[in-house]
Amino acid sequence: MMNAPAPSLPVPEFSRTVIAETVTTKGQTLTITPTPEERAALATRLGLVALDSLSATVRLRRFRGELIRVTGELAAQVVQSCVITLDPFPTQVSDEFSAVYAPDHLLPKEEDEEIGLVEDAEDDVPEAMPNGRIDIGELVAQHLSLALDPYPRKPGVTFEPVIEFEEGAPETAAGPGSEPEAERENPFAALARFKRPS
Repeated sequence: MMNAPAPSLPVPEFSRTVIAETVTTKGQTLTITPTPEERAALATRLGLVALDSLSATVRLRRFRGELIRVTGELAAQVVQSCVITLDPFPTQVSDEFSAVYAPDHLLPKEEDEEIGLVEDAEDDVPEAMPNGRIDIGELVAQHLSLALDPYPRKPGVTFEPVIEFEEGAPETAAGPGSEPEAERENPFAALARFKRPS
């Protein structure tokens, strides 16, 4: 009886793979951009109104034998929805990133304390490279996601704080000649007036 084939992993929206064996100590530099279809799929994944453009310059270099360091910069033009008005607005996004990749036998195990493999403080914990491949397109997509403002606000739009009322006070005016509603000062307004003693 034949075993059922293992389910395949979903293909990332923006996939550009590099075979690890082709990366040397001298390194190589690649510039990658998604197709219009890939941009549309990425926009859906990242919750964007649109991803008008995306470009990344990525450098790969082998070090310490089998480890590969990837560094790069990305620039994108995105359209996001304002969290206050819900209006779409364009914005520029840029970011620098780095990662270290290692074959399976060099990846730290869960029971390890992750010492010895990454000796320098600036080194990253290695990422896996399935089948000896590094997907620099997916790496760019992940860092674009991290670079996006999670609470985008359209330029010129300000947040108006909600006035809090004392418990039991009426929320609307009782009519002509009635006393003003009892308002409770917003605690952030009180903090704004607080001055640290010199």
